[in-house]
Amino acid sequence: MNSSIEVRRFENPDDSLDMKERGGIDIVTMADGTNGMRATFEPGWTWEKDEKPLLGSPDSCPMRHTGYCIAGTLVVRMIDTGIETSIGPGDFFEIPPGHDGYVSGPEQVQMILFAAPENQTQDHSH
Repeated sequence: MNSSIEVRRFENPDDSLDMKERGGIDIVTMADGTNGMRATFEPGWTWEKDEKPLLGSPDSCPMRHTGYCIAGTLVVRMIDTGIETSIGPGDFFEIPPGHDGYVSGPEQVQMILFAAPENQTQDHSH
């Protein structure tokens, strides 16, 4: 078992989703496959307009998100029920798949998202 500590920075991401002037998501991937994401959404950002096309235009966001909101307010809507939930600074959240969302108000939204390895048995030796 590897006993060294792994440190990564969002300034040097492994991957990113560029949403131009509307913000973006920087992604770092740890050795075990765990992802950390820093999402920045500018006022006026909507999932429909700014992220959906980058994901191949699914009906709703297919991902589960676990994260922490640092700044701003993101309103997330579950498609099947239409229920909207506001997520703001200091909120730790879990969002199931099947949602969309938008930035509410004049402030930039900043959040950190955590994602477990998609497949725990994934082989990272190649």
